[in-house]
Amino acid sequence: MNFFKIDEKLEALDKRIIEKVRPQFEYIDAITEYNQQKVLSSFIKHKVSAVHLGVSTGYGYDDPGRDTLEKIMAECMGAEDSLIRHSFASGTHTLTVALFGILRPGDKVLVLTGRPYDTITGVFGIDGESDGSLRDFGVEYHEIPLLPDGTPDINSIRSELAWNNYKMAYIQRSRGYSLRPTLTIDKIEELCKAVKSVSRDTVIMVDNCYGEFVEKLEPCDVGADLCAGSLIKNPGGGIAPTGGYIAGKKELVEKCAARMTCPGVGREVGATLGLNRELYLGLFSAPHVVGESLKTAVYSAAILGALGYEVSPEYDEKRGDIIESVTLGSRDAMVAFCQGMQMGAPVDSFVTPEPWNMPGYDDPVIMAAGAFTLGSSIELSADGPLRPPYAAWMQGGLNFHSAKCGVLLAIQSMIDKGLTRVRPQSLNF
Repeated sequence: MNFFKIDEKLEALDKRIIEKVRPQFEYIDAITEYNQQKVLSSFIKHKVSAVHLGVSTGYGYDDPGRDTLEKIMAECMGAEDSLIRHSFASGTHTLTVALFGILRPGDKVLVLTGRPYDTITGVFGIDGESDGSLRDFGVEYHEIPLLPDGTPDINSIRSELAWNNYKMAYIQRSRGYSLRPTLTIDKIEELCKAVKSVSRDTVIMVDNCYGEFVEKLEPCDVGADLCAGSLIKNPGGGIAPTGGYIAGKKELVEKCAARMTCPGVGREVGATLGLNRELYLGLFSAPHVVGESLKTAVYSAAILGALGYEVSPEYDEKRGDIIESVTLGSRDAMVAFCQGMQMGAPVDSFVTPEPWNMPGYDDPVIMAAGAFTLGSSIELSADGPLRPPYAAWMQGGLNFHSAKCGVLLAIQSMIDKGLTRVRPQSLNF
């Protein structure tokens, strides 16, 4: 049953790769089962019923579906409390609400993981932005550069916190458009202990985007005071049409709620407009879908690594998120790779991606993203800015078998354009 035109050597390599990654797939299945049981037990504990899937309008007072879902999300994130709302327009918007909810004029924030990714720099006002940024409101921004190997500089973090009064220590779990390692839960726990050892009152906030349900524990399980993410990434399970969440200590979540709506009202308002069903179903599906995305990432690392490309993480490395990067080495190869992946999308497969000046980025960006939900990063996609070393960042995959086709078509596109080929040594491990 060959529905796609795939080079015979590439098909042979595919079969070898599937055998090679079986131990990693078994490990992923064990994590998926643990997290699926965690979510299911919380649904049962809170007696989810058809009532919770209903509609509220207007102010949304006393919406049992919304309120119960926030209790479930808190438990899944290892937190005391949470907000989970469709009204968060994106992950960056969600993070912004959390930052403005906690920080006040005169406060200082220290980023522990080097320069944040492109879309959040304007929120901090790192480059002098003053159009409503934290800088414009008198919040000081500081960062600790990463070590040469891309890991956080624990000694410098301790030293900086010991000598200066910081309201917040900010951790970006995922790499953004960089090639540094993603933070695993073990590394996040190490950072949390380092912060609290010298500055107990500093609020630790984690940008948890792309990291939910990748491991058995979440940042709030290991010492983070607050974490936040997007529902069109991991915790929406490919079903939530929009939204985000904030989870953490109750008093901090309440502050974020006051920023989300207004002081004195906070979380008590916010009509769900019939979206409760999608948010519940998305959260319930999330552990399984994240597992499928992780299998796609592992497979991609193995097959692209066998073809000689630099990949990160390696197929057998421990992972902290669903993202896989591949350094393609040239503009043409990166464009061909993304165009081929688009051909394997269930939506807009006939569209040819081209680089464009995407808002919030300094370089033209190419993006393969044929998704049921616009911009969804839990559905298979590949994108990146067109700048050396011409790396594409892949993420997502609602189910492994269709996502694998997308990866093979991306490679086939480069083969068709003479930009790569399957050599005999690729088949030997």
